[in-house]
Amino acid sequence: MVALVKLDEGPLVTAQLTDLDGAPEIGMRVEMVTRKLRAEGEEGMIVYGYKFRPCLSKAGCAG
Repeated sequence: MVALVKLDEGPLVTAQLTDLDGAPEIGMRVEMVTRKLRAEGEEGMIVYGYKFRPCLSKAGCAG
């Protein structure tokens, strides 16, 4: 699922949501996590990127 995430600093970013237990809600607090996006071949380069998940703690969350 893709969402617009408004960072506490102000900008909006388009990002994938991950680790959702239910439907996302407008205004829910999220935090950035690093996830594996793809691997190029069995012994190739692994590409990582950022996604957002529901907050596990109050620190470091964006809304």
